[in-house]
Amino acid sequence: MHEDLILLIGQHIKSKRNDKNITLEELANRAGVTKGLISQIENNRTVPSLPVLFNLIHGLNEDIKTFFDDMHDHFTNGHVLIIRKGEEKAFEKEPVRGFSYKRILTKSLITQAVDFVLLELKKGAGRKQMIRTDAFECKHVLKGRVEYEIEKETFTLEAGDTLFFDGRAHHRLRNIGNSDASLLVVYFF
Repeated sequence: MHEDLILLIGQHIKSKRNDKNITLEELANRAGVTKGLISQIENNRTVPSLPVLFNLIHGLNEDIKTFFDDMHDHFTNGHVLIIRKGEEKAFEKEPVRGFSYKRILTKSLITQAVDFVLLELKKGAGRKQMIRTDAFECKHVLKGRVEYEIEKETFTLEAGDTLFFDGRAHHRLRNIGNSDASLLVVYFF
């Protein structure tokens, strides 16, 4: 099972539980497990066995097929994944006062090298030609407003948004804001 799917299952259970106003204790009673186990699953500290997962889904009054169909879009949206500002998932990594961790993206990839780059674009700067790279690309907009054209789709991103895509798709970038823009870019080769 891929790490991103495992993380998504825990997040999905928590989201469904919260949407239905079901407490940890209520779900634990319905699924025949402990509150602690559900908490560990929701916070990605443990992976549920299949029987426990099915009991949790049933305890949420969800159909198993529907539960997984809801997650299907996360893995089948083609070459592009966008995480908008505010869609990051908070999690606790360590109990240190003043630290706040937010997971922007977890994606399983087979890579040999990773390249971290700060890209700064002057107002109006843009690439005229479509290009391709031999890497998966993750772009986090630190400042400004940019537009990415990937194959035949156009995506507008603002500070705080994150874009992940397969660089083998034809793409180009331009700064469409009223000021300079900067992006944190990670290439996975």
